[in-house]
Amino acid sequence: MVWFRDDLRVTDHPALDAACRRGAVVALCVLDEESEGVRPLGAAAKWWLDGSLRSLRESLRELGIPLVLRRGPAGTVLPEVLERTGAGGITWNRRYGGPELAVDAGVKQWCAEHGVEAHSFQAALLHEPWTLRTGAGGPYKVFTPFWKALRALEIRQPLPVPGPGRGAAAEVAAAAGTEDQVDWDLVPSPERAAGLAAVWTPGEAAAWERLDDFLDRVEDYAEGHDRPDRDGTSRLSPHLRWGEISPFAVWDAAVRHRSEQGSSPGLEKFLAELGWREFNWHLLHQVPDLHVRHVRPAFDAFPWRDAAEAAGDVRAWQEGRTGFPLVDAGMRQLRATGWMHNRVRMVAGSLLTKNLLVDWRVGEQWFWETLVDAEPASGPGNWQWVAGSGADASPFFRIFNPLTQGRKFDPEARYIRRWIPELAGDEGVDPHEPGLLGPSVGYPEPVVDLPASRGRALDAYASIR
Repeated sequence: MVWFRDDLRVTDHPALDAACRRGAVVALCVLDEESEGVRPLGAAAKWWLDGSLRSLRESLRELGIPLVLRRGPAGTVLPEVLERTGAGGITWNRRYGGPELAVDAGVKQWCAEHGVEAHSFQAALLHEPWTLRTGAGGPYKVFTPFWKALRALEIRQPLPVPGPGRGAAAEVAAAAGTEDQVDWDLVPSPERAAGLAAVWTPGEAAAWERLDDFLDRVEDYAEGHDRPDRDGTSRLSPHLRWGEISPFAVWDAAVRHRSEQGSSPGLEKFLAELGWREFNWHLLHQVPDLHVRHVRPAFDAFPWRDAAEAAGDVRAWQEGRTGFPLVDAGMRQLRATGWMHNRVRMVAGSLLTKNLLVDWRVGEQWFWETLVDAEPASGPGNWQWVAGSGADASPFFRIFNPLTQGRKFDPEARYIRRWIPELAGDEGVDPHEPGLLGPSVGYPEPVVDLPASRGRALDAYASIR
């Protein structure tokens, strides 16, 4: 049995490869939202999971392998399915969050006690947290030396797709008691689903297409990845989050591109972004409750605004009605597509945590609910970076000015005009100056005064220094 989790692919899948070398295979995916500490998926992530599972089912069918779906706590479901199918072994690719590691350890212990072979494999990270250590033997807390150390290590080649004809007999799969995916209720409202489907195609084939397309223009990434008005990013994040393509495959494709086309600042910047993803996963291994606990304990005393007092501003931020066009364009892009440009994520996060003094965990929870690429490492890791409470964090006094950022990274306001219809009609109006628009445009006034709120934020930070 191969236990699929956040690795919904057949290429470079070490657990699948190992199982296929041993005999007949059944694939199992468990929707576990009940095990202690496991965080239930947000709505956008559930939509992606639904499409990704459908793609995986087709890929496995081509190999002759049935996919069994079960819902419930994995520590209960796995033993039941193993007993019902009579499987003599189980393989999976390792996870690194605290609750997930605990679940996996429990399953492995049950297998040891009941004579079932259990083997786990490295598949989601280029190097695992316990293998990359500082000279003093501890984990890295600063990205630059982490990245230098990672680059110095060998990275394995990706594995091919296993040969076909490895599937278990139909009656064996039937014994597992598979569930109907429709009953999992993963798809949101038709309107919301249509908006996501207009932008995204989940699945392994789509991941490879996106990677190939991106590498054709990777030379522009160094500059283009900061421009929300351009198609300058890879948009691989949801595919990597769901393991539809492995980091080894992405790394290998990028390195082969470099050997064929030569190096470029864009390619090197892209590899560094893969490194930042790794850094956040290593951080999560150190801080299993990263989405609720400050990496820097001093922030436990930070004077965030009272939730009731800030409720109106939070709602305006969520709905893209803050009066700051770049932020509002990003928040509306998020609501419509389940994704937001990374530069705009930083600016929106800075406005919320610093100008509005709202606890970063409020923003992280909203992103968890609305992003198709929401995952437990990069999400909270990046939120803590913006808030100043994380590892290798942006200094708290670095407060992004959303108007300046808009002029710099969306100079012709194409991104703003696309996502804010109120600002799209009058070419004579400057969307970068909300204070000059006037009420007739129908766009809200800024929710906060930028200079005054900056001073308030710096005073709040001074109180915990």
